[in-house]
Amino acid sequence: MIDLNLIKSKPDFVKSALQKKGWNVDFTEIITKMDKRLDLIQKVEAIKAEINRLSATVPMVKKDGGNVQEIFAKVKNLKAQNEENEKDLLTLEKEIKEFVETLPNLPDEDLLPGEKENNKVIKTVGTKPVFDFKPKDHVELAESLGLIDYERAAKISGRGTWIYTGLGAQLEWALINYFISTHLKDGYTMILPPHLLNEESGYTAGQFPKFKEDVFWLEGEDKFMLPTAETALVNLHRKEILSEDELPKKYFAYTPCYRSEAGSYRSEERGMIRGYQFNKVEMVQYTTEEGSDVAFEELVNKAANLVEGLGLHFQISKLAAGDCSHSMARTYDVEIWIPSMGIYKEVSSASNARDYQARRGMIRYRETKTGKVKYCHTLNASGLATSRLFPAILEQCQQKDGSVVIPEALVPFMGGIKVLYPKKK
Repeated sequence: MIDLNLIKSKPDFVKSALQKKGWNVDFTEIITKMDKRLDLIQKVEAIKAEINRLSATVPMVKKDGGNVQEIFAKVKNLKAQNEENEKDLLTLEKEIKEFVETLPNLPDEDLLPGEKENNKVIKTVGTKPVFDFKPKDHVELAESLGLIDYERAAKISGRGTWIYTGLGAQLEWALINYFISTHLKDGYTMILPPHLLNEESGYTAGQFPKFKEDVFWLEGEDKFMLPTAETALVNLHRKEILSEDELPKKYFAYTPCYRSEAGSYRSEERGMIRGYQFNKVEMVQYTTEEGSDVAFEELVNKAANLVEGLGLHFQISKLAAGDCSHSMARTYDVEIWIPSMGIYKEVSSASNARDYQARRGMIRYRETKTGKVKYCHTLNASGLATSRLFPAILEQCQQKDGSVVIPEALVPFMGGIKVLYPKKK
């Protein structure tokens, strides 16, 4: 969440930054409440000090034969005052917390205001494939090659789902293994987290309370299905104080991801482009404040290198402030070209939350030189999501005879299979 001290000391700066994300916020009332809260804290502490002072005089008054009942009466009256003060203080703190926890993260100052219309392509890799035949879309290819079974998935689960079958399942697993092996080589620690998380995990990640309805909840339980492994990974060090020399901490996890909003089912979102469940390998870093920008560049490059290693055409876009997610200060999207759609689709979002998530989860580190405790910075990037990469491979690597050439990087994970051929009729 946003630092309350920043809101109080620089309300116009915070207001201007949030406007870039499309939020118009008036801080007048909340600053008044913060001032009242400070006054109440001072009153509570002053009364506690007076209670302690009076209580300390009791033995001496008794010794001198004085009336201690008067002291007890004063102490009782002061305690009653403080009960009311503390009750008011709790109410104020609740109201302040509820206000600030709904606010999105401040965008970095170099981001353009607005949403998708102000996203900027900063790098393009490879060239769009050109076909001397009528190319098929990924749904046709997946069915003709016997890779995906949409019909049976709908029968046993419903719309927005699919079944990987045969070589399709192998290709999906080859992608995941390719990602995993690369991250291990790069020194990241592999995590296999639980898929059921508690509400505090969603709060720390910045997904709750705003997006509480976008996940699948376990009925009767304070648990939800993780929408991304980031939600689990960013909670690993919740309520911990790390030492500076432990940072950066670099993790990755493979999980299915579960989303209750499976999309609008527009023609451009057919097949695997958007669904209730999909596979993803996610990277997360915990860093110092000074190491934050370096970590961000590393994550962007790692995600891009994975796609480039598959020989696919893609681009990297710097998102405008309003297109960054609620809890992120900056985001670069790695977007894969889907020929049948004539558009690019995001396969990785590399994002820097700065200290927004760490404040919510009390994730801190102690500086070696000063001993000062500071909030960590947390960053994440898909490395990668498969549900759009799989279609891109089918469409970009398709051949005139209906076959699909497997990217060379995946061949070792496919048991040496280099080409997928259509099923015989």
